[in-house]
Amino acid sequence: MAELVFIPMPRMGHFASMVELARLLVDLHSELSITVLILKLNPDAQVAAYIHSLTATRIKFIHLPQPETQKDISFSNHISNFSRFIGFVFDLFLTPFIDVGNQLGVPSYVFYASSAAFLGFQSHALALQDEQNVNIVELKDSDTEFTIPSYINPVSSKLFPTILLNPESNSMATTLVRWLRKAKGIMINTFWELESHAISSLSNGSVPPVYPVGPILDLERKSEVHQNSDIMKWLDEQPPSSVVFLCFGSGGNFNEDQVKEIASALEQSGHRFLWSLRQPPDPFKGPMASQTDYDDASEILPEGFLDRTHGIGKIIGWAPQVAILGHPAIGGFVSHCGWNSILESIWFGVPIATWPLYAEQQLNAFKLVTELGVAVEIKMDYRIEVIGNGEVEILRAETIEKGIRCMMDKGRDARKRVKEISEKIRRGLMDGGSSHSTIRDFINDVMGSMPKKN
Repeated sequence: MAELVFIPMPRMGHFASMVELARLLVDLHSELSITVLILKLNPDAQVAAYIHSLTATRIKFIHLPQPETQKDISFSNHISNFSRFIGFVFDLFLTPFIDVGNQLGVPSYVFYASSAAFLGFQSHALALQDEQNVNIVELKDSDTEFTIPSYINPVSSKLFPTILLNPESNSMATTLVRWLRKAKGIMINTFWELESHAISSLSNGSVPPVYPVGPILDLERKSEVHQNSDIMKWLDEQPPSSVVFLCFGSGGNFNEDQVKEIASALEQSGHRFLWSLRQPPDPFKGPMASQTDYDDASEILPEGFLDRTHGIGKIIGWAPQVAILGHPAIGGFVSHCGWNSILESIWFGVPIATWPLYAEQQLNAFKLVTELGVAVEIKMDYRIEVIGNGEVEILRAETIEKGIRCMMDKGRDARKRVKEISEKIRRGLMDGGSSHSTIRDFINDVMGSMPKKN
């Protein structure tokens, strides 16, 4: 049995995707076994619950001890007893550990949880700094347009990730890309029918060979939500494609002023809505603390809002997002544009109204609206980080309402386009489809490095 070791980031959005990929791989090759090493870096309760729910065969989970620093993380003693150890698959944020694979004489691959277009952006941004002496940090307040090979249209620097515009985090981001280039190959959570231009652009040698293996989705979560639950029961009572679903991911929460603007927008739009409203994490629990549900959300909503919207709207805390997006009552998704959320929405043929918050989400929104035509814009260049005067930007109700109305009332083109791509996704994962074939190509490559039996 050949042993491949996966090392994901212990955050739910990254971890679940890598485990689902592991499941696909072992299902397609009977001689492949996968061990997932679990790092105890800022433990995530969702990850722990997810692991507990798994019943995968030929996938083992090993919890590594809590390190004092990242430099103290060691894998060697956990893999020394593997008789046919054939390689590592690292999360992008763990690419500095590629050296471990080099020391052990096995190939290292990377699982890239975002889009092919953003991978191309990261590589091009590094080239701008290294080869053209462009100081990206100085672009913070500019609106300069750049031609980036992985995008069809010019990209404004207003959409560049904050991590690159900050002098402290810029260095970390570019270091990860330098390490990424040392991998033998990169598995990307995307598919040819969605990103053919971006995937083609990556064949120029700027990054190692890429394998578009997506969409990697944890669709089993859809069946975990009992159909008689309060949320599902309410959706069952709504007409088809009539409900606006608002959910902003694990880091998407707003202050009271912004919450009131969202509430006003929903009320003024007149559309049915299901809103996952969560409170910011406790600041005393550190930067990686999880957000929590409100005990009483009415305390931060406009006075009388719940009474006035009774019957057409529902406020919830944590949202079973996959189950909700798969319900026929959902007509549109107001999203932070995290890549996993995008793939889930496209899978179920639900158009998006883009409200990016952080990371690469501004560029994801740009891709959805400008290049793919599967979304409408609320505000493409919004950032949840503080702006120059030290205040958090408040998006007004009029802007939010306009985006919701456009998506629900006028977004016929986006709705048609997203359903077309949804059908192509499903074909791509079937035997002989583009992603299915790419996964087999990866297996052939990694199994080709397997040491021969004596």
